[in-house]
Amino acid sequence: MRRTPALRSLVRESALTPADLVAPLFVKEGIDEPQPIQSMPGQFQHTVESLVKEARDIAGRGVTAFVLFGVPVRKDPEGSEAWNASGIAQAGLRALKDELGDDRVVVADLCLDEYTDHGHCGVLSDQGEVDNDRTLELYRRIAIAQADAGADLVAPSGMMDGQVAAIRDALDDSGFERVGILAYAAKFASAFYGPFREAAECAPRFGDRAGYQMDPANGDEAMSEIAADIDEGADIVMVKPALPYLDVIRRAKERFGVPLAAFNVSGEYAMLKAAALNGWLDERTATLEALTSIRRAGADLILTYHAKEAADWLA
Repeated sequence: MRRTPALRSLVRESALTPADLVAPLFVKEGIDEPQPIQSMPGQFQHTVESLVKEARDIAGRGVTAFVLFGVPVRKDPEGSEAWNASGIAQAGLRALKDELGDDRVVVADLCLDEYTDHGHCGVLSDQGEVDNDRTLELYRRIAIAQADAGADLVAPSGMMDGQVAAIRDALDDSGFERVGILAYAAKFASAFYGPFREAAECAPRFGDRAGYQMDPANGDEAMSEIAADIDEGADIVMVKPALPYLDVIRRAKERFGVPLAAFNVSGEYAMLKAAALNGWLDERTATLEALTSIRRAGADLILTYHAKEAADWLA
């Protein structure tokens, strides 16, 4: 049953299609043309205009969902541009939704690290630590602004305790009952986020995020975090990163059986790109193998910077 491509296809257990992929995109304030991201070849910080053009191109290849990250010019201790109705993130969301309509899903990343001048995912206490409860109040404001800008889903990524419940209440109280939540439920304190921090200009000015992101050694805790987000009203839960945590993806799918996403993060993308550019790996074969492994582990959706190329290869 392995002798020919047709026979292998006949008994293949895991299918990967462009509709399984979610394309992350960056929109930056104050630029006149797309800016290449050095550590992520092929990715750009977009203007609103180039963002729409890129999304239209990717959608035409069969990708059905996009997640947007905003990069503002002005940052402050609270990250107030995150909920600015006329800020760059909301401008990008409106432009995407106007272009794509209901034929595609527009997801808003909901966090503060791109917007705070200290680079952490929440507001800080007098002791310089992230204040969980004060941060939740800001997340509520962000969720309402993003829903008002047209987001189909908001995606809280800060790993604050109680963030899903707070956001669900805020959306419901503001008349956005139909806006869903894609929760970064098991987000690990990973070394694989480095290129993203260049792209989103959000590296912490001090310390790290290990105090609120998960310890990479803890699988049982990941199950508890996912269960909590489901109980609080998450519509989709996510494991991030993907490849170093395939076991967590498998456990989550078997245990909960809910829609499950996995983020094939910037460092995973950059490794394959670097190896391919040096002639060490065949990019197409290696990428599709990696993405298929994430699907095989149990992910229903894969957020990946390879979405555009992978969609072509799968076609």
